[in-house]
Amino acid sequence: MRILLVGAGGVGSAFAAIAARRDFFEAIVVADYDLARAERAAADDERYSAVRIDASSADAVAALCREHRITHVMNAVDPVFNMPIFDGAYAAGADYLDMAMSLSRPHPEAPYERTGVKLGDEQFAVASDWEEHGRLALVGMGVEPGLSDVFARYAADHLFSEIDELGTRDGANLVVTDEDGNEIFAPSFSMWTTIEECLNPPVIWEKQRGWFTTAPFSEPEVFDFPEGIGPVECVNVEHEEVLLMPRWVDCRRATFKYGLGEEFINVLKVLNTLGLDRTEKVRVKGVEVSPRDVVAAVLPDPASVGPRMTGKTCAGLWVTGTGKDGAPRSTYLYHVVDNEWTMREYGHQCVVWQTAINPVVALELLATGVWKGTGVLGPEAFDAVPFLDLLRDYGSPWGIREMEPAGA
Repeated sequence: MRILLVGAGGVGSAFAAIAARRDFFEAIVVADYDLARAERAAADDERYSAVRIDASSADAVAALCREHRITHVMNAVDPVFNMPIFDGAYAAGADYLDMAMSLSRPHPEAPYERTGVKLGDEQFAVASDWEEHGRLALVGMGVEPGLSDVFARYAADHLFSEIDELGTRDGANLVVTDEDGNEIFAPSFSMWTTIEECLNPPVIWEKQRGWFTTAPFSEPEVFDFPEGIGPVECVNVEHEEVLLMPRWVDCRRATFKYGLGEEFINVLKVLNTLGLDRTEKVRVKGVEVSPRDVVAAVLPDPASVGPRMTGKTCAGLWVTGTGKDGAPRSTYLYHVVDNEWTMREYGHQCVVWQTAINPVVALELLATGVWKGTGVLGPEAFDAVPFLDLLRDYGSPWGIREMEPAGA
C-alpha cells in the first residue's frame, strides 16, 4: 500500500504520527500547499516523503498519484477540496478515503424544512462509476463521521433487534488557556469546517419522512458524557452520520447533536449576522478575500493549542430500541480521549488525534484484506468487530454505557 496523504495540518500530522508506528504500508507521500508543513509531518518516518500540492486541482492530485504509484489517497483537508481530490484519485485509479463528505447546499426556498444538495450527494452520484472500475471510495472515515458509524453497525449486528434512534452525541470538557493561564476562545478543530457544519441547516432522518432539515442549534438537550466529562448541552448540527447511517443500518430515526456550549454558539451567531461565515470572496483594499478564511486565519491553529489544552473529548452513539433479548434497551457506545495522554504519547492534541486514528485503522484493515469493497461506501458497510478490536490494539479503547430505557 502506497498512500498519498493530502493535508499536513492538525489531523494530517496526527495521522502521520499514528501511522509511523504501524507496518501495513510501504510508503506515505505527505502533500500540502505549504511544503515546510509537509516536511515537518514527513519527518516522523523514513518511509515518508514530502511534496507540495494544489488540492483544488484534480489534475494535480492525479499527477502525484501516478508519479508516486499511489494506491490509496487519504484526504485530510477541509471538505471544500473534497471533489477535486476525490476526482483526482479516481482518474489515477487509486482508492480514496476522507473524513468529511462533499459539501451541502441548503434548499433555496425552504432551508429549514427541506434538504437541498445533501452532504455526500456529489460523491454518491458517481458510486456506480467507482464500482464498475473496481475502486473504493470510503467516505466519512474519521471519528464523527467514522467511528460513530462503526458503532452503528456494531449495535445493529450485536446489541439490538430493532433500532428506534441512532443518535450521535459529541461532547467535551476541553479548556484552552493563554500564556497567563486565562481561558481563551480557541476551537480545537478546523474553524472553517466548524462554521460550515454548525450554521448550515441540520439534517434529521426519519423512516416515515426521509431526510428533512431544522433550524441551527435546535432541540437542545443535556447529555451526561462518561469518564468525568459530565453533563453538556447538545444541539442539532448538520453532520454526515445522518446521511450515512440510514443507507446501511435499519432504524426509525437518525440525529446528530453536538455539545457546543453557549459561548461557541454565540460566536457562531455573531459571525453569521456579520456575514463573516461567507465563503464568497469580497474585495478589501484591492485584495479579494473570503471572510471565512480570514476568521480561520486569525484564530489559533488547532494543531498548536495542545500544550495549553486540558480535558477530555468524547465521541459516541446513543442507540435506543429493542435489545437482542426483546427488552427495551438504551446504550451509549463511546470513545473518550484525554488531551494529556495524546500530547504525552504523540505530541498532538486530543481532538485531531481522535479524528486521525480511525482512517489509519481503516487503511490497515484494507491493506490486510479484512475490509473489502467497491463503490462509494460509508463505514457502516463493513464488519465493525475487526475495526473495534484493532482500535484497542492501537492502545485506544472504546466503551459501552447502558442507560435507563425511556419509560422504564
